[in-house]
Parts: sequence; C-alpha cells; structure tokens
Amino acid sequence: MLEKKFALLGIAAMTLMASVTACSGKNDNGSSSSGSSSEVKKEKATFTLFNGVAGSKDGNTNETTIGQMLEEQTGVNFKLEFLVGDLNTKIGTMIASNDYPDVLIPDSAIEEVMNAGAFIPLDELIDQYGPNIKRVYGSVLDQMRAKDGKVYYLPLSAQVGDFVPDPEPDAAFWVQRRVLEEAGYPKIKSLDQYIQLITDYAEKHKDDGLTGMVSMTNDWRFFATSNPPMHLLGYPNDGNVTVDTNTLEAKTYAGSDATKRWLQTLNSLNANGLFDKASFVDNYDQYIAKLTSHKVLGFFDYKWQVGNALNTLKDAARKDPSLDGYTYFPLPVTFDENTPDAYIDPQGGVVTNRGIGITVSADDPVRIIQYLDNMLTEENQTLISWGIRGETYEVNDKGRFYRTADQIAKIDESFNEKFGYKYYDWNWPSYDAHSTLANGNAKGVDYQPEVFQMSLTDKDAAILDRYGVQTYTQMFAEPEYRAWYPAWGFAKEQNSPEQIWETKKDELAKKYFPRLVLSSPDKFDSVWESYMKEFDKLDTAGYEKWATEQVKKRVEAAASK
Repeated sequence: MLEKKFALLGIAAMTLMASVTACSGKNDNGSSSSGSSSEVKKEKATFTLFNGVAGSKDGNTNETTIGQMLEEQTGVNFKLEFLVGDLNTKIGTMIASNDYPDVLIPDSAIEEVMNAGAFIPLDELIDQYGPNIKRVYGSVLDQMRAKDGKVYYLPLSAQVGDFVPDPEPDAAFWVQRRVLEEAGYPKIKSLDQYIQLITDYAEKHKDDGLTGMVSMTNDWRFFATSNPPMHLLGYPNDGNVTVDTNTLEAKTYAGSDATKRWLQTLNSLNANGLFDKASFVDNYDQYIAKLTSHKVLGFFDYKWQVGNALNTLKDAARKDPSLDGYTYFPLPVTFDENTPDAYIDPQGGVVTNRGIGITVSADDPVRIIQYLDNMLTEENQTLISWGIRGETYEVNDKGRFYRTADQIAKIDESFNEKFGYKYYDWNWPSYDAHSTLANGNAKGVDYQPEVFQMSLTDKDAAILDRYGVQTYTQMFAEPEYRAWYPAWGFAKEQNSPEQIWETKKDELAKKYFPRLVLSSPDKFDSVWESYMKEFDKLDTAGYEKWATEQVKKRVEAAASK
C-alpha cells in the first residue's frame, strides 16, 4: 500500500513539473506534449461548474483520484452540479437572475446562454494561456466563432491523430442475450425480424411479467424515440436530417413514410401488450432502472445514453455468469435486411452547438483556462482515459497500453466514480475517444484492441463466435466518411428560422407520438393525418435548404485543408 501511495505521489509530482514548464518534453513512452505557456498558480481555489446533462452525482473533482492529481498540478478543484429537472427552466433561472456558475455546460440550451451574454470571450485567454487548446482544436476554433468573430465556448472533444473505430457500435437495436440464445442465435437484420424475435420470446414466457420494448422520451432525450427512422433507413445520426453522400442534399424525415412505419410498429407492439406505455412519462432514472430490471427484452438507444445500465448488467454478469442472459446484445437493424446499416459513427467534423464556457460570474478566468489547457497535455489525456500505470493499465515491451484481467475486473461503475473516470468523461475539452495518443495508443481505452479482447468474458467470446465475429462492430457495416458529420451539431442562432423549425417539430412530436403509439390500430391513420396537417405548416423546405448549405460548407472546408 505504501508503495502505491508513493507511486501516486511520484506520478503527480512528475506531471506537476511537466505542466508548469514552458517547453515541450518527452514522456516515458516517447511521446511529446506541450506544457503551459506560463506558470500555473498553485494556491488552492474551488470553482463551480454546472453540467446541463443529468445522470451523475454532484460532488467535488478533488474527491476523486484524477481530480486530486489535477488539483496537485493546478491548485484547482471544481464543485460540480448536474441537471435535475428541466434544463430550460434551470438555465432560464440563471439568465433571469444573471447569476451563473463559474463554468457552464448548457448542452442544448447553449444558444439561450449565448443570447443572454453569459459567456466571456476566450480568444485572449487562449492566446496567452492555451497552447494545448490551440494544438488540439486548431482550425476547428474558427467554426466555433460567433457573429462577432470571437470564441465563447470550447467543443467537448476534437479528433487528434489517427481515427480508431469503436469495437462496439455507437447505437443499435438491443436485445437480451437470453432471447437470442433461445432462438438459436439467428441473424437479425430487419425491423420485422427483430420484432418477431421479441414477440416469440414474450409469447413463450407469458407468466414472467416481461416488457417487449421500452423507449426514452424524457425532455431532450426524446430523440431516442424520434431518431430510429433515420437509422432504419440506413443513415447515421445526423439529427433531424438524412444526407445523401453523393448530392449532399439534406432531407428531413419527421413527416416521412419511414417515421410513420416506425410508429406504426410501436403501435402494433402496444396493441399486443408488448410496449411499455410508461415510456412517455418515465424520467431518465426510471428508464435506466427498467433496463436493469431483467424484464425488458429490447430497446433502441445510443450506447452513451444507456452506458450506466449496460455497465451495471455487465458487472453483475462478470460476478455471476448465470446473469449473462440479462445483458444486451446490439443488432444492426434496418427496415430492409439488404440495406446496409450506419450505426457506427463515421469520421467527420466537430460538434459546434455544444460546449463548455466560462461565465461572466467567474472571478478568475485565467485559472480556469489554465486548468482546461492543462487537461489537454498528453500526460493528462492519458491519465483521464487510461489512469495510472501499474494500477489501472500496463505497457508492454512494444509500448502498447493494455489492462490485465484483474484491472478490468476491478474497474466497475463504483470504481469509475471513485477514481474519477465518470466525472472526466465527456464533460471537458478532450481528445475525441476515436483519437490516438502521440505514442500510437488509442485515447479511448475500449477502442484499444488489446483491452477489448481482454475485457471479453467467456460468454462474450462464445456469442461472438456463434456469429463468426471477434468484435461487435464486425456485425455492422463499416462507416462512410462524412466531412460534415454530425449535422445535429450545426450551430444555429436563437430564434432563427431553423431553430424555430426544430422547436415546433419537437413540440409536434411530443404531442402526437404518444397518441400515435398508444391509440388503437384502427385510429392510427386518422391520428397520423392530424399530425401531418400540422407538420405541413412548418417551413420544412427552408430548413432542408439551410441544412444542405451547412453540409456543403463543411465539405468545402474539409476539401480545402
């Protein structure tokens, strides 16, 4: 134990020395990294940060191992608060009182924050204190500039180095493994096949109190119910549009036959008692609880959104293999089994309508920007992602990072919280998970082939073998490069025609989708007609024109580099 403590202190001290020098140096794996352009103050300071995404516990960063080490380097701790309740209400209260946390991640309410003048410009701070911010974001910052030409917030990630694909899909139609096992591990490619698979299992186990499917509709997470038609058509997650890779034309699908077909499928499931009606009233925590209850056979969602549930089930199955059947398996479902899927995120551009900013309430923006810049050193990106060498990862004689079986076993959800992986995941400026470190290792631990293979249980390996693959993504189509991706990340001004279209479209979906799914099948068409009468009043042509223009701008910008 003493050796481990001294090792921890030694690593922190070495990282501290690296962060306060103005020169570049080599780390122990031979990679280079940039230090801060000026000495970072070490006096202790605590700043407040509000994250507009729910799902994590409030707390201080220095209550975690990673946070403690970063505090040793910079003297800075953050008191974190995460969303509870409605995002727009919370942000609206801040704006009305003109009282903000020091640092703000407003998520989808970022335009309201910008319109209120809550963020300070970062250009001078970055020029003076942000060498690593410049290195990581480079020309991407130009895409973040407001109308006045200034940068007010940083994207939460940027692609650095080579692009590494994820061995697991970013989204899928998920099904419990026991359902596949009982069916003899069939190849499921179409929506009809998927629904039949679930229906057959539910019919054979009528007395088990099972739910065929659930869906997520709470607040901004409504996309988990409205997005599937896009994926079922064979497109990646571009938000409100699908984009033709040849013509670059963006088309909406909210009023399409694809959306009608998807909702009619859920309507049929509901009529047969296989859809959870509470999907339209449950909050996020209730949704996650149902996914871990062992009673839900299937659902569609994005891996990042259901990660808590998936990890909880995997942790339980590792400790007790008899529970493996309750874990979920991802399937590449489309309307037509001959249509290639697009569930794996392609390499593309940068999300410009989300980010982290320093507010007008902050007393010491310099300390904050220095902290953010310090996080982007190679050493700290390694720390935040991989952890501590000898404790949470190892390095072989070829310089490749890996984890031992014991390390993989101990890094469960509880460990993630205590160590700080959970606090530092997708909340801060960082290398994108698909990136590589300067030494060639994947930035995202799960993207490293050695780690993925070691993390597989005997049950994992067996089911993958039944499908003739070594990774889950080998069951999915390879992604096609899209320079604009994702279109949902295009920045738009508050009260602009495109924002108004999205707001009204979302309002119509939240009003009519519950009626469409929960109505009796004989009334579905009449409800759909009512929905379309209102939808047709929207300036969809104008929105598609704007989205197409944004796509073409991104493609042209990428071609000029």
